[in-house]
Amino acid sequence: MNATKIEASSLAALPGIRHGFFTREGGVSGGIYTSLNGGVGSDDDPDHVRENRARMAAAIGVAPERFLTAYQIHSPDVVTVDAPWPAAERPRADAIVTRTPGLGLGISTADCGPLLFADPGARVIGAAHAGWRGAFTGVIEATLAAMERLGASRKAVRVVLGPLIRQQSYEVSTEFVERFTAADPANARFFAAGKPGHAMFDLPGYIASRVERARVGGFEDLGLDTHADPARFFSYRRTTQRGEPDYGRHINAIALAD
Repeated sequence: MNATKIEASSLAALPGIRHGFFTREGGVSGGIYTSLNGGVGSDDDPDHVRENRARMAAAIGVAPERFLTAYQIHSPDVVTVDAPWPAAERPRADAIVTRTPGLGLGISTADCGPLLFADPGARVIGAAHAGWRGAFTGVIEATLAAMERLGASRKAVRVVLGPLIRQQSYEVSTEFVERFTAADPANARFFAAGKPGHAMFDLPGYIASRVERARVGGFEDLGLDTHADPARFFSYRRTTQRGEPDYGRHINAIALAD
C-alpha cells in the first residue's frame, strides 16, 4: 500500500515541484500509530517509522536518505540545506529551505500548522512548522527571508497551509489570549468565546494573517482539521483528551525535481 497524501492545487500546478501533506493512511505501524507514522521522536517501532518515511520519500520522488526533517523546537529558527544530514545530527529548527534538487524537506505535525513554500521560477522551496509559538515569534517571515537569500522573490512564492487543528477544536486559556492581544489588539479577532476562563483560538486564521501580511504571491489553506478527523489524521490534543500514552506524527513535505 502506498503512503496516502493530499496535494494542494496551487502547488500541484507548478512545474518541477513535488509535494504532499501525508495522512495517517498507507503505512505499516499498528495500534495508536496506525499506520503512516513518520515521527522519529515517537515510541513506535523504529523499523516501522523508517519504512513509513521511505514510502513518503518515494511518493515525492526522493531517496529515503534525502528525506529530511529537523529536530523541531517551536521556534522561528530556519536552516538552509544543500545536502542530507545524518539522522543523528538533525539541526534544531522549525523551518528548512533549499534550492538543491532531490532533497525532500519535511515538517512533522500532529495539530500544528504545516506550511509548504515554493518559488517555481527561482527554484527555491521551504517547509515550516507553525504552531502558535512559532507563528507568533516569526517562523513564517524567517522562512521567507531565508528563501530570499537563496534568490526567491516573495511576490512569486506560493504558500500552502495543510491539515491542522481548527478553531472549533482549539480551546485556550485567558492568559493565552492576553499574550496575543498584548502584542497586537487586532489579534482579538482570532478568538471566540469558550467556556468560562477559556476561548477558542483560530490558529489557521492567525497563520493566514501573517502570511498575507508578508505579501507573498499566493496562499492556499486546505481547510482540514486534524482533531476532528481521526480516520485520516493524528492529533496531539485528541490523544491527550483520550489519555493515550503517545501519538503518531504526520510528515508534510516538498521537493524540487532533479
